[in-house]
Amino acid sequence: MKKDVLGIKINDINMDQALKIVEVWLNGQGKHIIVTPNPEIVVIAQKDEDLKKIINRADLAIPDGRGLRLTGDIVCNTPGIELMERLVEMASKKGFTTGFLGGRDRVAERVEECLKSHYPKLTVRYALEGPVIPAKAGIYTNKDLWIPDQVRNDKVDILFVAFGPPKQEKWIAKNIDRINVKVAMVVGGAFDILSGTIPRAPKWMRNLGLEWLFRLIIQPWRIKRQLALIEYLWLILTQKKL
Repeated sequence: MKKDVLGIKINDINMDQALKIVEVWLNGQGKHIIVTPNPEIVVIAQKDEDLKKIINRADLAIPDGRGLRLTGDIVCNTPGIELMERLVEMASKKGFTTGFLGGRDRVAERVEECLKSHYPKLTVRYALEGPVIPAKAGIYTNKDLWIPDQVRNDKVDILFVAFGPPKQEKWIAKNIDRINVKVAMVVGGAFDILSGTIPRAPKWMRNLGLEWLFRLIIQPWRIKRQLALIEYLWLILTQKKL
């Protein structure tokens, strides 16, 4: 059962529930898409109909951000980076194969190295940099969105894609039928954190819902992106008055 946040359908589930769902998929047939809507992505989707359709049609849309609770309907908070880590742990224990796609300057390779140091049994088929995708690329208008040969040809159980929104969502939606994967998950800036390129906010800040503030302090250029949080609050307040 999905809940509505400003027209975006979100699965209000916790970490354990999400893991159980994905494990069933990995042991079965078919292809599945996981998206990670947070307040910023919800705001982007208000102006990007393609992105909204992709999120609402995804097999799993986890509640990635405490700000989603402000609606009063969402109860759970299931961070995408933590789900990714738990899925990597599951893959290492149960023999599922993984792939990492995205980032620049060998960040995907560094993610592989860091994760393998924690999970030596993890099988990684590839760890590749991402493509250059126009931010306004539309899955219903573009004839093709770039696929590396290795991604097209190699079979993996879980593919983690880190292009940033909305590029990553559109790339997966466009190409899911062209690549040999069971589960494709968008992970945003998770590669930067997991590779050690940037630190993650202290746990106490995450518990208070202030991870966005920590990111802004260490990456001041994100100020324009953080303005989306103000817009999100305004939209929520406006909706409640209607």
